[in-house]
Amino acid sequence: MKRLVATLAITAALSAPAAAQVKWDLPTAYPANNFHTENLQQFANDIDKASGGKLKVQLHPNASLFKAPEIKRAVQGGQVQAGEILLVNFENEDPLFGIDGVPFLATSYAEASKLYKAERKALEDKLAKQNMMLLYTVPWPPQGIFTNRTLNSVADMKGLKWRAYSPATAKIAELVGAQPVTVQAAEVSQALATGVMDSYMSSGATGYDSKTYEHLKRFYDTQAWLPKNAIIVNRAAFDALDKATQAAVLKAAADAETRGWKMSEEKTKWYVDQLKQKGMSIDKPSEQLTADMRRVGNVMLAEWVRKSGADGKKVIDQYRALQ
Repeated sequence: MKRLVATLAITAALSAPAAAQVKWDLPTAYPANNFHTENLQQFANDIDKASGGKLKVQLHPNASLFKAPEIKRAVQGGQVQAGEILLVNFENEDPLFGIDGVPFLATSYAEASKLYKAERKALEDKLAKQNMMLLYTVPWPPQGIFTNRTLNSVADMKGLKWRAYSPATAKIAELVGAQPVTVQAAEVSQALATGVMDSYMSSGATGYDSKTYEHLKRFYDTQAWLPKNAIIVNRAAFDALDKATQAAVLKAAADAETRGWKMSEEKTKWYVDQLKQKGMSIDKPSEQLTADMRRVGNVMLAEWVRKSGADGKKVIDQYRALQ
């Protein structure tokens, strides 16, 4: 009998870790070698280590599990436990998601950080109503214009086949007379190669990852805005974890946010240098182009405040107070 009890105890001990282990799937739209994804992998590794292997987070990079516009719904509906989204993609759902896509509202890392502080509570509240939690955000490097045209003013942008990956970039196309074409990050290279698009506004990171330099030869470094990726988690999936594992997730998220913001800023110049080495001309926008684009930004900010109402005005007021 003692031997039987001992055997059962050993069997239970051996099977307990396997039964207790939880696996999360985390889709992202960006390639494995992008700094966002590298930061995500470190985040997953940190959770694995801190939880003693009780929580495994499996990344699915480069839109291999869900395309960029599908990830938020997948997390919200519980198809996956967590995911990385580009917030500005969801401005049509709620204006709050698009605040960091307003041109020239926040044009540096310092300003982007202040905007994040002003909006975070509202963002958390919005996601909570959708059964989700915000774990952390990381910005992309400042946005510029990729094209083959010489742009001296906004008038030179008329007729461009312009990549629109968010409501904000589609609105820019409308205001400058370009033709918006919906193309996600994983599809940029193919869209350029086939002539579906011939210009877009994004960071040096996207230009490098997509090998844009093989098709377009100019990058106008407008530094117009710094859109953020957000790591979100299904609330029920998070609540199902034990308290120690929840704490491990939150600690890993805080570390990933600090690390990710630093990585983004440090890699900004590196990405631009890589584009230059690949034969791309890095151009400072003319005073006229800058003035024209700022007018576009003013129109978009006024429209954003109107659409977002009192909640949006509160965020803008808090941001202005931090300036």
